[in-house]
Amino acid sequence: MAAGSANRLTDVELVAAMASGSQDALRDLNLRYGHAIAVVAERILASRADAEEVAADVLFQAWRDAARFDRGRGSVGAWLMMMARSRAIDRLRSRKARERAGEDAGAVAYVDDPSDEIHVEQLRKLVSTALDRLKDGEREVLELAYFSDLSQSEIAERTRMPLGTVKTRMRTALIKLRDALRGKAE
Repeated sequence: MAAGSANRLTDVELVAAMASGSQDALRDLNLRYGHAIAVVAERILASRADAEEVAADVLFQAWRDAARFDRGRGSVGAWLMMMARSRAIDRLRSRKARERAGEDAGAVAYVDDPSDEIHVEQLRKLVSTALDRLKDGEREVLELAYFSDLSQSEIAERTRMPLGTVKTRMRTALIKLRDALRGKAE
Protein backbone atom coordinates (compact mmCIF):
# COMPACT_ATOMS: atom_id res chain seq x y z
CA MET A 1 0.00 0.00 0.00
CA ALA A 2 1.48 3.34 -0.97
CA ALA A 3 2.09 5.90 1.75
CA GLY A 4 -0.91 8.19 2.06
CA SER A 5 -3.23 5.92 0.07
CA ALA A 6 -4.51 4.41 3.31
CA ASN A 7 -6.09 7.79 4.14
CA ARG A 8 -8.60 7.20 1.35
CA LEU A 9 -9.59 3.73 2.58
CA THR A 10 -12.71 3.08 4.61
CA ASP A 11 -12.34 1.74 8.12
CA VAL A 12 -13.29 -1.76 6.96
CA GLU A 13 -10.72 -1.57 4.16
CA LEU A 14 -8.08 -0.48 6.68
CA VAL A 15 -8.83 -3.47 8.89
CA ALA A 16 -8.64 -5.78 5.86
CA ALA A 17 -5.30 -4.22 4.92
CA MET A 18 -4.08 -4.73 8.50
CA ALA A 19 -5.10 -8.38 8.25
CA SER A 20 -2.83 -8.57 5.21
CA GLY A 21 0.03 -7.09 7.19
CA SER A 22 -0.12 -3.41 6.21
CA GLN A 23 1.59 -1.24 8.80
CA ASP A 24 0.38 1.86 6.94
CA ALA A 25 -3.19 0.74 7.61
CA LEU A 26 -2.44 0.37 11.31
CA ARG A 27 -0.87 3.82 11.37
CA ASP A 28 -3.97 5.32 9.70
CA LEU A 29 -6.32 3.50 12.04
CA ASN A 30 -4.30 4.94 14.92
CA LEU A 31 -4.60 8.43 13.43
CA ARG A 32 -8.37 8.02 13.08
CA TYR A 33 -9.16 6.38 16.40
CA GLY A 34 -6.13 6.56 18.72
CA HIS A 35 -7.27 9.74 20.47
CA ALA A 36 -10.87 8.53 20.86
CA ILE A 37 -9.68 5.21 22.32
CA ALA A 38 -7.50 7.07 24.82
CA VAL A 39 -10.39 9.37 25.79
CA VAL A 40 -12.69 6.41 26.47
CA ALA A 41 -10.00 4.72 28.54
CA GLU A 42 -9.16 7.91 30.46
CA ARG A 43 -12.80 8.41 31.44
CA ILE A 44 -12.76 4.98 33.05
CA LEU A 45 -9.24 5.04 34.50
CA ALA A 46 -8.82 8.75 35.37
CA SER A 47 -5.17 8.40 34.35
CA ARG A 48 -3.72 9.67 31.08
CA ALA A 49 -0.69 7.35 31.30
CA ASP A 50 -2.87 4.26 31.83
CA ALA A 51 -5.23 5.41 29.07
CA GLU A 52 -2.37 5.74 26.60
CA GLU A 53 -1.19 2.22 27.47
CA VAL A 54 -4.73 0.92 26.97
CA ALA A 55 -4.91 2.68 23.58
CA ALA A 56 -1.65 1.02 22.52
CA ASP A 57 -2.94 -2.36 23.75
CA VAL A 58 -6.20 -1.93 21.85
CA LEU A 59 -4.44 -1.03 18.61
CA PHE A 60 -2.11 -4.01 19.02
CA GLN A 61 -5.12 -6.26 19.60
CA ALA A 62 -6.84 -4.78 16.53
CA TRP A 63 -3.69 -5.52 14.52
CA ARG A 64 -3.53 -9.07 15.86
CA ASP A 65 -7.27 -9.75 15.46
CA ALA A 66 -7.89 -7.84 12.21
CA ALA A 67 -8.61 -11.01 10.24
CA ARG A 68 -11.39 -11.90 12.69
CA PHE A 69 -13.18 -8.55 12.46
CA ASP A 70 -16.82 -9.14 11.45
CA ARG A 71 -18.42 -6.07 9.91
CA GLY A 72 -21.82 -7.71 10.35
CA ARG A 73 -21.48 -7.29 14.13
CA GLY A 74 -20.81 -3.55 14.01
CA SER A 75 -18.56 -0.80 12.80
CA VAL A 76 -14.79 -0.65 13.19
CA GLY A 77 -15.20 2.30 15.56
CA ALA A 78 -17.62 0.37 17.78
CA TRP A 79 -15.27 -2.64 17.75
CA LEU A 80 -12.35 -0.48 18.84
CA MET A 81 -14.35 1.37 21.51
CA MET A 82 -15.65 -1.92 22.93
CA MET A 83 -12.08 -3.21 23.17
CA ALA A 84 -11.01 0.08 24.78
CA ARG A 85 -13.78 -0.11 27.36
CA SER A 86 -13.03 -3.76 28.16
CA ARG A 87 -9.28 -3.20 28.46
CA ALA A 88 -9.76 -0.10 30.64
CA ILE A 89 -12.16 -1.92 32.97
CA ASP A 90 -9.73 -4.84 33.22
CA ARG A 91 -6.91 -2.43 34.09
CA LEU A 92 -9.10 -0.65 36.66
CA ARG A 93 -10.03 -3.96 38.31
CA SER A 94 -6.39 -4.98 38.38
CA ARG A 95 -5.39 -1.66 39.95
CA LYS A 96 -8.08 -1.98 42.62
CA ALA A 97 -7.04 -5.56 43.39
CA ARG A 98 -3.42 -4.45 43.85
CA GLU A 99 -4.56 -1.62 46.11
CA ARG A 100 -6.65 -4.01 48.21
CA ALA A 101 -3.74 -6.43 48.45
CA GLY A 102 -1.55 -3.59 49.68
CA GLU A 103 -4.13 -2.62 52.29
CA ASP A 104 -4.47 -6.22 53.44
CA ALA A 105 -0.71 -6.53 53.82
CA GLY A 106 -0.68 -3.53 56.15
CA ALA A 107 -3.60 -4.69 58.24
CA VAL A 108 -3.06 -5.48 61.90
CA ALA A 109 -2.99 -9.21 62.56
CA TYR A 110 -5.51 -10.59 65.00
CA VAL A 111 -6.04 -13.97 66.59
CA ASP A 112 -8.66 -16.01 64.78
CA ASP A 113 -11.52 -17.57 66.62
CA PRO A 114 -11.26 -21.37 66.18
CA SER A 115 -14.96 -21.49 65.30
CA ASP A 116 -14.20 -19.22 62.31
CA GLU A 117 -11.76 -21.80 61.00
CA ILE A 118 -14.37 -24.54 61.38
CA HIS A 119 -16.97 -22.41 59.59
CA VAL A 120 -14.55 -21.63 56.72
CA GLU A 121 -13.65 -25.30 56.37
CA GLN A 122 -17.35 -26.23 56.21
CA LEU A 123 -17.92 -23.61 53.53
CA ARG A 124 -14.90 -24.85 51.57
CA LYS A 125 -16.27 -28.41 51.64
CA LEU A 126 -19.72 -27.18 50.64
CA VAL A 127 -18.35 -25.23 47.67
CA SER A 128 -16.07 -28.10 46.67
CA THR A 129 -19.00 -30.53 46.70
CA ALA A 130 -21.13 -28.11 44.68
CA LEU A 131 -18.33 -27.70 42.13
CA ASP A 132 -17.89 -31.47 41.88
CA ARG A 133 -21.57 -31.81 40.96
CA LEU A 134 -21.19 -29.54 37.93
CA LYS A 135 -20.75 -31.02 34.49
CA ASP A 136 -17.17 -30.94 33.21
CA GLY A 137 -17.88 -28.18 30.67
CA GLU A 138 -19.58 -26.00 33.27
CA ARG A 139 -16.77 -26.44 35.78
CA GLU A 140 -14.15 -25.77 33.08
CA VAL A 141 -15.59 -22.38 32.08
CA LEU A 142 -15.91 -21.31 35.73
CA GLU A 143 -12.34 -22.33 36.50
CA LEU A 144 -11.01 -20.49 33.47
CA ALA A 145 -12.99 -17.38 34.37
CA TYR A 146 -12.18 -17.27 38.07
CA PHE A 147 -8.77 -18.88 38.35
CA SER A 148 -7.22 -17.87 35.02
CA ASP A 149 -9.02 -14.49 34.95
CA LEU A 150 -10.16 -14.98 31.35
CA SER A 151 -13.09 -13.18 29.76
CA GLN A 152 -15.87 -15.21 28.17
CA SER A 153 -14.47 -14.38 24.72
CA GLU A 154 -11.02 -15.58 25.75
CA ILE A 155 -12.53 -18.77 27.18
CA ALA A 156 -14.36 -19.38 23.91
CA GLU A 157 -11.13 -18.89 21.99
CA ARG A 158 -9.07 -21.12 24.30
CA THR A 159 -11.63 -23.95 24.43
CA ARG A 160 -12.74 -23.55 20.81
CA MET A 161 -16.35 -23.33 21.97
CA PRO A 162 -18.85 -20.89 20.53
CA LEU A 163 -19.17 -17.79 22.71
CA GLY A 164 -22.87 -18.50 23.24
CA THR A 165 -22.05 -21.95 24.61
CA VAL A 166 -19.52 -20.48 27.02
CA LYS A 167 -22.06 -17.91 28.24
CA THR A 168 -24.77 -20.55 28.66
CA ARG A 169 -22.48 -22.94 30.54
CA MET A 170 -21.24 -20.18 32.82
CA ARG A 171 -24.76 -18.99 33.61
CA THR A 172 -25.99 -22.55 34.20
CA ALA A 173 -23.02 -23.34 36.44
CA LEU A 174 -23.50 -20.17 38.51
CA ILE A 175 -27.21 -20.89 38.95
CA LYS A 176 -26.42 -24.46 40.05
CA LEU A 177 -23.82 -23.19 42.53
CA ARG A 178 -26.19 -20.55 43.88
CA ASP A 179 -28.93 -23.12 44.32
CA ALA A 180 -26.56 -25.59 46.00
CA LEU A 181 -25.26 -22.95 48.38
CA ARG A 182 -28.49 -21.05 49.07
CA GLY A 183 -29.37 -21.27 52.70
CA LYS A 184 -26.52 -23.65 53.50
CA ALA A 185 -23.83 -20.97 53.85
CA GLU A 186 -25.81 -18.74 56.20
